Amino acid sequence: MAVNTGAKQFRKVDVDQYNEDNYQEDVIEDGLDEGPNENEVSSLLQAGKNVDALKVVLKNAPVSTQHQNTKDKALQLTMRVLTSFRSAEIEKAVNTLDKLEIDMLMKYVYRGFEVPAEGSSAVLLNWHEKHRMAAFLMMVMTAKCRGLTCVCSKLVKIN
Repeated sequence: MAVNTGAKQFRKVDVDQYNEDNYQEDVIEDGLDEGPNENEVSSLLQAGKNVDALKVVLKNAPVSTQHQNTKDKALQLTMRVLTSFRSAEIEKAVNTLDKLEIDMLMKYVYRGFEVPAEGSSAVLLNWHEKHRMAAFLMMVMTAKCRGLTCVCSKLVKIN
């Protein structure tokens, strides 16, 4: 049988601090993540520098803000940038982006599908298609760097 010693030295965790009444959300300082500068993006679009405008929008995405209004404005601005590209320019633009920018681009594409505007679905489908092709090429290049090759969608080791 176990012996009750009455010792409380083993209890080092204060379970009361995890009570729901004591829990507070982490406060994120707003103002640091205001989203892309609309004037800068507009001037880049007017100058015909669509790729630069896309990079500015993707790098300054308001990911940590809790204000839905800021996120909606960033989405509208991003949709304006995405619709400014011609179909032939999309693949070149996607190829200039790094991995983090491509991930953010896909978040905006999927968010754009949630809030469709007139004519935006076709544009978003083009962006999605070019992203998928770029992602497949990155996967093949990564596999080749590792000594693997893609055969019938299966990776096979090259001797």
